[in-house]
Amino acid sequence: MPIHNYDGETFVAFIDLCGFKELMRTEDKAWRALDNLYSTGYQVLRENNNQNRIEGLFVSDSGVLFVRRNQQQEISPEIELQSLLSAVKRINEMMLGHDLMLMTSIAYGQFKYQERIEFVGIEKNPIYGNAYASAYFDNANGIPRIQPGQCRLVKRGLPDGCNDNNPNAGQFSNFLRVRDGDPKHYYFYWNVVTPDEIDRFENHYRDAYSLKFQGMLKALKR
Repeated sequence: MPIHNYDGETFVAFIDLCGFKELMRTEDKAWRALDNLYSTGYQVLRENNNQNRIEGLFVSDSGVLFVRRNQQQEISPEIELQSLLSAVKRINEMMLGHDLMLMTSIAYGQFKYQERIEFVGIEKNPIYGNAYASAYFDNANGIPRIQPGQCRLVKRGLPDGCNDNNPNAGQFSNFLRVRDGDPKHYYFYWNVVTPDEIDRFENHYRDAYSLKFQGMLKALKR
């Protein structure tokens, strides 16, 4: 189903498949990973039937999702964000089932998607706007560097109420946190069942990250 033109303020998510360069060492693994990403994204977007439709496209090892605002109804930005977070959570959970991890950056702002005339063998899908640029550059070069499995929101430009301490922000508001040493983002803990598990998960994640470097150190010493 084609994506129709869109021009306005909205939430945009940039999703990147972790470790794809390493997967490309084995062509079969790379193709399977891409197939899983595309089929998962298609399934989640097809099933989405919220008042604010989530649309997107997947190219190479990445995807771009955005909220198509319902012009007939006044829906709050908090509810729009909930719709996008729900789709992102579902995509991450399904990819984790294939032993694949994603990195997701979300930003709010102006976004424009424009259909173009297509010819055989040529397809043009221009994407513009500061929301897309902010999400893309945060994923590629944000500080601190986004890590495998993480999903985070760029705080700059977020509408009022879309934060981690607004009791009216919806079902995922308690799963948004500011991490120590990073005041620029809200992190979305999509992988835990209750907010009480967030601190424990962070400890496990830090331990796993530390063990990775200990393994490298042992390999070098050998």
